[in-house]
Amino acid sequence: MIFEFNGYKPVIHQSAFIHPQANVTGNVIVGKDVYIGPGASIRGDWGEIVIEDGCNVQENCVISYVPRNICNLKKGAHIGHGAVIHGATIGDNVLVGMNAVVMDDCDIGANSIVGALCFIPANTIIAERKVVVGNPAKVVKDVSDEMIEWKSKGTALYQKLPKECVNGLKECEPLREIPQTS
Repeated sequence: MIFEFNGYKPVIHQSAFIHPQANVTGNVIVGKDVYIGPGASIRGDWGEIVIEDGCNVQENCVISYVPRNICNLKKGAHIGHGAVIHGATIGDNVLVGMNAVVMDDCDIGANSIVGALCFIPANTIIAERKVVVGNPAKVVKDVSDEMIEWKSKGTALYQKLPKECVNGLKECEPLREIPQTS
């Protein structure tokens, strides 16, 4: 669902897909070919959230921020299932793993990979092309060219998904038995 808040209406590019069970509120800008999955909550009530072209925010993610701040997902950012981004900047082509938490005023450098279940404390700056894991977060190695290629291919699938959802996703009644095939 899309909600206006205190005069702020989300701006959503026509090629983006916001699942009907997602919630986008207030001062939110969503770019081209963005996918927002079911259960995601994008809350732009006291600051601005910018989700640039080609990003995906998967099921049950929360994107929020510190009041009077900007939360920015840069081009091609890939936010895994259940992750929380709170007032951070996620760089171009970054992968944030499932159930990771990135806190206030963090800056995650381009082409980095944040591991599943990672906790990145407030004010942390991660350089470009780093693999970050653990609680609290720790840089463990550099991202290789092969890892960037793997990540980019996965994100490309999500960049096609908005159009596929517009053309093929529809509410239906379930079948009550498995259809017989010839």
